Amino acid sequence: MDGLDASDEALMLAYAAGDAGAFEQLYARHRGKLYRYLLRQLRDNALADECFQDVWQRVISARAGWTNSAKSADAGFATWLYTIAHHRLGDHWRSLKHRPSAPADADERTARLADPDTPERVLSEFERRRQLQLALDDLPEEQREVLLLRLEQELTLEEIGDITGVGRETVKSRLRYAMDKLRSRLPA
Repeated sequence: MDGLDASDEALMLAYAAGDAGAFEQLYARHRGKLYRYLLRQLRDNALADECFQDVWQRVISARAGWTNSAKSADAGFATWLYTIAHHRLGDHWRSLKHRPSAPADADERTARLADPDTPERVLSEFERRRQLQLALDDLPEEQREVLLLRLEQELTLEEIGDITGVGRETVKSRLRYAMDKLRSRLPA
């Protein structure tokens, strides 16, 4: 589609039909004005960037529905785009109203909190992870595989059986043996 003379609505219909180039032309036409609108409302570059991305993401997500809304409502693309931006701004302002302000002594309270990431604790966590990895490495391969599929991937016994090519009861048995070996190697 030759987008230079095409209306925004025709470009949006083309984009809804799968023409990515039509979206690029719409974006090029409206990005500057939309960004300035958001920036003037928010007066914060980072927030404007976030809202700008959200608005375009909503346009992308709603492209399939554009055909129906354009025909029935006969609304222009720019009106639709700025309506999305308006709603996004409303969401932002509402979220600020529901956020309580920090207490006056917030810094003092924060300073009194104990730091959970002390060097000793970090080292202890590292040592526990290292012991677990060593214990996992010592498991027979078929036991380690079913254990990792169950615990890390959260697969069912049937799914693990399908993947490994063994029956459900074999998977259960391998899991039980693996857990018993881990319990015996790791401190409680």
